[in-house]
Parts: sequence; C-alpha cells; structure tokens
Amino acid sequence: VDNTFPAGHKIHTVRVERRVFQFLYKDDMGYHFMNSETYEQTQLEEHMIDNPGLLLEGAQVDVLFHSEKDVPLQMEMQPSVVVEITYTEPGVKGDTATNSTKPATIETGMEVRVPLFLNQGDKIRVDTSTGAYMERVRD
Repeated sequence: VDNTFPAGHKIHTVRVERRVFQFLYKDDMGYHFMNSETYEQTQLEEHMIDNPGLLLEGAQVDVLFHSEKDVPLQMEMQPSVVVEITYTEPGVKGDTATNSTKPATIETGMEVRVPLFLNQGDKIRVDTSTGAYMERVRD
C-alpha cells in the first residue's frame, strides 16, 4: 500500500497472522466464524469484511489478526465463489450473441448482473473483490 506521511510521523510495525476460519452465521451482533483448528469462535463486524453479500455458510476464509493483541483486523475471502442463482427472469434461446445483462438474485440474497442466457438454478462463479459475474459453472 502506498501512503504519504508528514515528516516526523512515526510508524509502528505490527505483526499480522493469517488464520483459517469457517463462516457460521450472521445475526444482529455481526458475522460469526469458527477457527478450523481450535474450534474457537470469533465475531466480526460488517465493515471488516470486503464483500459480505458473497459469504456462504460453511465457507473457508482467512482472518487477519494483530498477533500481539490477538485482535481480528480483517477477513479475506477466496478470489471467487461458486453460487446458485435463486431468482432471475427466464433466459430466451439465442440470447448469447449480445453482451446484455439482467439482474439475478443468488443464494446469499445478493443481486448480481448476469448474461441473458442464465436461468434460475444455474451455478455461477462470482469475483469476491468486485461482486461481478465471471462465468457459468457446469456440474
């Protein structure tokens, strides 16, 4: 990360650890995760998650911790996730020639713009950094 700091500004180095967690559920208290090795649970607020609309129950994620204070700093997801379309308008045969898109609701409740030929029940790969459709996934 490139930053410009004023002259005389002190910067403290921090040791960061990456730990694997499993996403359990979301409630009004935040997002709940379980450490895959120790089975400890931790809770994160929504602002600590890059794209919470793409979190699937049971998904493996990396949580970055301040190693000296044992405080979670941020959660990182895999580069892409495979999700199922739960609702979209039906596709029409022959709609593959244009680059037009339509809204589709995925299993997490998030809305993603997808090509016209996709239908309800299709599985797609979504980029977790942008939330954009990448490709259709065939079983």
